[in-house]
Amino acid sequence: MAKYAHIIGWGKGLPRRVVSNDELAQIVDTSDEWIREHTGIRQRHVVSEGEYLSTLALAASQQALARAQVAPSELDLIILATSSPDYQLPGGSTLLQAQLEAPRAAAFDLRAGCSGFLYGLATASQFIHSGMYRHVLVVGAEIVSMVLDWSDRRTCCLFGDGAGAVVLQASDAPGGILSLALGADGTQYDALTVPAGGCRHPLNHETLNSGLQYLQMNGRQMLKFALRDPLQGVLRVVEAAGLTMADIDLLIPSQSNVRLIEAMSKFLGVPMEKVFVNLDRYANTSAASVAIALCEALETGRAKRGDNVALMSYGAGLSWAASIIHMGELGEMPMAAAWPVLHRARSTINRARVMARTASAALAANASSLLLPFFTASHKDD
Repeated sequence: MAKYAHIIGWGKGLPRRVVSNDELAQIVDTSDEWIREHTGIRQRHVVSEGEYLSTLALAASQQALARAQVAPSELDLIILATSSPDYQLPGGSTLLQAQLEAPRAAAFDLRAGCSGFLYGLATASQFIHSGMYRHVLVVGAEIVSMVLDWSDRRTCCLFGDGAGAVVLQASDAPGGILSLALGADGTQYDALTVPAGGCRHPLNHETLNSGLQYLQMNGRQMLKFALRDPLQGVLRVVEAAGLTMADIDLLIPSQSNVRLIEAMSKFLGVPMEKVFVNLDRYANTSAASVAIALCEALETGRAKRGDNVALMSYGAGLSWAASIIHMGELGEMPMAAAWPVLHRARSTINRARVMARTASAALAANASSLLLPFFTASHKDD
């Protein structure tokens, strides 16, 4: 029975239209200088007429399958992580299955916000570890622009649209996804929401007139969460893989804010030279964020065969996820053969180390005054 899930193909899909900070400054009270200084973002891709989530997901999937040299007919499963499918029903995964002409593949959507792509990797890897499936396509795709209030300068500059995809293949050779950790804190669900569109607040004149169809975010709450649980998750998956932070060749976090990424880099002890950042060109693409970044890291050689890559995401829910992926097959590596059960055998000492590092990260949430201007309700006086 195959035990390891290897990434053998990757791709991305982006809208044609690029919206610069200067263009945004023409419709809201902001500036290119302010957005760059506080977020690191200089542009984002936004869908235009004739482009849908299925358009972006299909482009990313076709690239990934071509690189993997896997025919659509060989796919056993398609997992589409998104909160913005073409239709309320059916889900976007079955449309993607039809467009790819992958009749053998089961298909379902997975909804976990910005953490969705890593939740998808975790789900796919379990199907592979069990021996049920050999080839799984995992796609993270999002059209955030559809829920943005383009008159709200607190949110409209932060997000973009896009899709990223990977093909996982079962293998008996150690390597690929070495460890995973998932988590959520539902008590903070209201930190990032789109209130309207569900059964609690159906779309009607009242909800539309109240602006409940738009994304709403409590930035300070998101900041504190991001500097706590996701960092703990990274430390956990590093230890579960039998590694140390020094063994990590590249860290790919959610592409939300460059100042936040710099703070995370500092508290994890990973120099920024080993952190992949592309939010300057794409902004935060939610479920597609880490997927697009991983694709670009592989395309540009920032992640290459033999590297240990740490992935980390966080977002609506509030949810978080982390993973260690070894690109290619492992050579000699401590505990490599035993990694699937390491999470059940972590020692009390290791848990104490994780908690100690997490405490440091929590302190950062209270001390990160440089980040707070970005998360205030207004930057009129900044």
